[in-house]
Amino acid sequence: MGSRGRERGEEPEPARPVAPAPAPVAGADPELAVLGGRAERRRLARKVKRRRRTRRVGELPLLVAVALCIALLLKTFLVQAFYIPSGSMEQTIRIGDRVLVDKFTPWFGAKVERGDVVVFKDPGGWLRGESARPAADPIVVKQIKQGLTFIGLLPSADEQDLIKRVIGVGGDTVKCCDARGRVTVNGAPLDEPYVSPGNAPSEIMFEVKVPKGRLFVLGDHRANSSDSRYHLDEAFHGTIAESGVVGRAIVIAWPYGHWGEFDQPATFLSVPDEERRSRRGRRGRRARRGGSAFA
Repeated sequence: MGSRGRERGEEPEPARPVAPAPAPVAGADPELAVLGGRAERRRLARKVKRRRRTRRVGELPLLVAVALCIALLLKTFLVQAFYIPSGSMEQTIRIGDRVLVDKFTPWFGAKVERGDVVVFKDPGGWLRGESARPAADPIVVKQIKQGLTFIGLLPSADEQDLIKRVIGVGGDTVKCCDARGRVTVNGAPLDEPYVSPGNAPSEIMFEVKVPKGRLFVLGDHRANSSDSRYHLDEAFHGTIAESGVVGRAIVIAWPYGHWGEFDQPATFLSVPDEERRSRRGRRGRRARRGGSAFA
């Protein structure tokens, strides 16, 4: 009909337009975009998924190793969790609480202050007076816990650590008690709302001049705490070395219902430094003798 149609003057049929190839979907794998068959695309998709899955599995040991290294660095230099096995700091800290301890600021020369709650290494024999030690774990469980504790993924249950509140620092004179039964620091009486209900500030009378570089510590549960009062007859009169402090407790992290931060109690803000107090005393004596109070 082609030649006849042209002889009769008929117009040739127009060419049918060819449908353009579908544009590649944004974000699709370029390998899939160049293939035409549905079966071929599915086969390549499965291949790509297997390749990605294999790559992720190969990266897993590296990610675990990096996470463990970060946890170990945090535990060593920044923050460490501790398990509280005794009631010597009740009601502030209860048996079984997990406490986070700041080990970072001492690296920058920060000093322990009065009122701080600190974790410190046993100076020698103090732990014998503490009670409520946790039950021993089976050997395998114990080894696993020790490994996780070492890298900081479990709270420390190291029996060589204690936790107490700092009452006096180097140069202070800590005494019990005044006429109203309160502990005093450099002559200033302490109002201690953190002491466990029903406990007296102290039933042991003492007066200690804290040596430089050392700390006088007491538990908040005064009736159940083997603290500085029970070691007055030892070297340094029951004080502990600042160098033995592991860190300052900053927060109770677990259980959730007992969560809370540790702030410096307001009563310690009114305690004068012993050196300043001594200077004021000397100036007062000079003034009474007629000398200059500004000498």
